[in-house]
Amino acid sequence: MHAKDRKRYKIQFLCDRFGVSKQAYYKRDASTLHADKAREEMAVTYALEAREKAPGMGGKKLWHMYKKEFAEGTPLGRDRFLDALDKYGLKLRQRKRKPRTTNSNHGFPLYVNLVKDIIPERPNQIWVSDITYIPIHYDGVHYKFSYLSVILDSYSKEIVGWSLGDSLDTRYPIEALNQALKRLESSDEVDKKLIHHSDRGCQYASHQYVSILKKNDIDISMTETPDPKDNAQAERINNTIKNELLKGKRFKTIDEAKTELASVIEFYNTKRPHMSLNFMTPLEASKCEGKIPKRWKSYREEQG
Repeated sequence: MHAKDRKRYKIQFLCDRFGVSKQAYYKRDASTLHADKAREEMAVTYALEAREKAPGMGGKKLWHMYKKEFAEGTPLGRDRFLDALDKYGLKLRQRKRKPRTTNSNHGFPLYVNLVKDIIPERPNQIWVSDITYIPIHYDGVHYKFSYLSVILDSYSKEIVGWSLGDSLDTRYPIEALNQALKRLESSDEVDKKLIHHSDRGCQYASHQYVSILKKNDIDISMTETPDPKDNAQAERINNTIKNELLKGKRFKTIDEAKTELASVIEFYNTKRPHMSLNFMTPLEASKCEGKIPKRWKSYREEQG
């Protein structure tokens, strides 16, 4: 069934129907076919299914997800896994940069950057907020923009709040903030000091938004220049959402985009590994404290 129609009869669906695990399926498959070929096909199938959730996810992250899921079997090594992606044309093309969405020409009070010299050591120490755009192709040819407000935990990289709206109105960032605050209420970090960092956009400087932060005893931090490096984590999460998780996907309505965003953000938080988290997922990192080893050199932390 899977061989005849891969989209309709996915491995996980068939395994669930017949009451067997994917590991058991692939173990049997490897015993009846040439072992190396079976493992390669298993890896490619896994990569294709993961790319349905995150079309722009790179090969190294895919390999760490695959290795974790099939740790008890005999997964391909990293180089052979990446070679298999290359062989089947699954390497990614260069990504495009995004336009700006920040309007800092307003009369609201501004705040100093409190986080530029801080390396977070626990969840809910620093939240980073930003807004990006998502195109809505309402008739297949023409499009309009919707706007995604995101709040990211700086330590765990977990998306703790988000909202999608049809304008840059302040109510959408407020929806994301209220979602994050609701999650905070059920955590052990509710009484610890929290900093909210954003650009100088009018939404984050508005009386409504600032009043919610002050009511919850959250310190307010803003970028000091228009330089994206002042809000680098926000730039990265926007890029991940648009050019990895939503890569190649088109939406005809905002509701359609919201449904997909809910799914991919859940995937991002619970399945996608991070090099900056020693290949843990954000959910796994949210249960940690202290310095997390990175799989790349952080000059900021070394100098700090």
